[in-house]
Amino acid sequence: MVTHRPARLATALAASALVLAGCGVLPFGGGTGTGGSDGGASSSASSTDGSAGGGSASGGTGTSDGALPKAGTSHAAGLKTDPAEDQAYASYYGQSIDWQPCEDYAGAQCGTLTVPKAWDDPSTGDLELAMVKVPATGQRTGTLFMNPGGPGGSGVSFVGDSATMIVGSDVREKYDMVGFDPRGVAGSSPVRCLDDAQTDEYLSATYDMTTPEGLEEGRTWAKTVADSCAQNSGDLLEYVDTLSAARDMDVMRAAVDSEKLDYLGFSYGTYLGATYADLYPSRAGRMVLDGAIDPTLTGDQIAEGQAGGFEVATERFAAWCVEQGSETCPLKGDATQGVQQIRDFFAATSEQPVATDDPQRPLTGALARSGVLVGLYNDENWPYVAQGLQEAMTGDGTLLLQLADMSSERDADGTYASNGSFAITAVNCLDHPAVEDEAWMKEDSARMAQEYPTFGPMLGYNGLTCGAWPAGPLREPAPLDAKGSGPILVVGTTYDPATPYPWAQALAEQLDDGHLITWNGDGHTAYGRSGGCVEDAVDQYLLAGTVPAEGLTCE
Repeated sequence: MVTHRPARLATALAASALVLAGCGVLPFGGGTGTGGSDGGASSSASSTDGSAGGGSASGGTGTSDGALPKAGTSHAAGLKTDPAEDQAYASYYGQSIDWQPCEDYAGAQCGTLTVPKAWDDPSTGDLELAMVKVPATGQRTGTLFMNPGGPGGSGVSFVGDSATMIVGSDVREKYDMVGFDPRGVAGSSPVRCLDDAQTDEYLSATYDMTTPEGLEEGRTWAKTVADSCAQNSGDLLEYVDTLSAARDMDVMRAAVDSEKLDYLGFSYGTYLGATYADLYPSRAGRMVLDGAIDPTLTGDQIAEGQAGGFEVATERFAAWCVEQGSETCPLKGDATQGVQQIRDFFAATSEQPVATDDPQRPLTGALARSGVLVGLYNDENWPYVAQGLQEAMTGDGTLLLQLADMSSERDADGTYASNGSFAITAVNCLDHPAVEDEAWMKEDSARMAQEYPTFGPMLGYNGLTCGAWPAGPLREPAPLDAKGSGPILVVGTTYDPATPYPWAQALAEQLDDGHLITWNGDGHTAYGRSGGCVEDAVDQYLLAGTVPAEGLTCE
């Protein structure tokens, strides 16, 4: 068995925070970007595990009575030819990458690749994508492309920082590991919105969306962000959908001389990978999709799934915490009482922020929720959440603020290392339509706040952000079957708060040759955290093409 070392806290938190969000959704490792603490649109969100007490098995029923906006057409949809065989795209498919030593990542090589901005009209212009490669440690047999999630997660920093922690030594020996920033993200023609000071204000903003005043503040922030992104990004916002990013991946495949694309995607990366396999089933190689998103869900259903998932995660954290005793856990009584104390703490910080070691940045209700929420992505981080709550409840919010900053990739000097807080919105508003009728949003958000009182209030009003957005949506919710592909592994964690286990079940069922691996565990995604069972099955598949026994369940 190969031993997998856990990623360091900062890397794990940053990756988990950039899993999928936008419109009112959290990170699938993402989200919309604001932190209205008592019912505002969140900055990003994925969903939860229905079997563990979250939303319904489909991830929620949020759009049962609301009409979705009519979707437009992606510039990457409906191409009449295969770009790989069309002379109009020959300059893109004929590229090779000039790999050079990276300045920021020891032992890694960095490069760039050019792709058409509009896949249906290359004359529109080009986008430049940032890439990183960590060479195989032994006799190379292939290239393994990787995506950490989001949307908005940087694959360059993910692989560049943590290549030795992501996969086992046997896989590193045989594969070049390649990470990339999808279009619109980080180093790849990034979406630009608020400046750093404005982003601080945006992410700390705390307001009660159940009141007229709070709702108006939510509207104001939605418009402010949308206007800023439109002004600073222009028409790029029309071109950062996942279908376009999946076509970009085929150019990457060709650039490394691979006949098929081998791939390991986490969270949002599962949606990107499944989209690629659906576009190019004959070129989909060994693909592992861990922490899956169900492509049939709307933005509202995603948000409800996550609200339920994080409700269950909070309950399980509280049960663990009270078992640790009063020296390390500030919660009193049983788990139910502990959950209520966390809710009361959020309400108190919304009224009166807690001081931190930065006099200019107190811990607001929105930041407190963000700090706790990101820690719930991985049960290995629960001790940090407990410590952060203990300190904040006694007047020092520094640790929870640091956790919140890790989730948004804010550095100590006040700069943001990535544009993830806005890229997630830009992508999700194109990919996942949400109901924009305000009367429906008000009623549905009130229901979510009642059913999922810990994080439900921050996950309502999904359509507010995307309703103000300058572009989208470009896709109707629909299954992806990748008909004609080889076997694809889908990994689901039973108590995953961000991408519920039923989503993994749904994707594995939709795929023409999908195979589900189940891990009975807590936290978001399984590979590298399950203690060996998931890792061994995935590694054997990547190295030898061995498909695990049907129904494999890891404890």
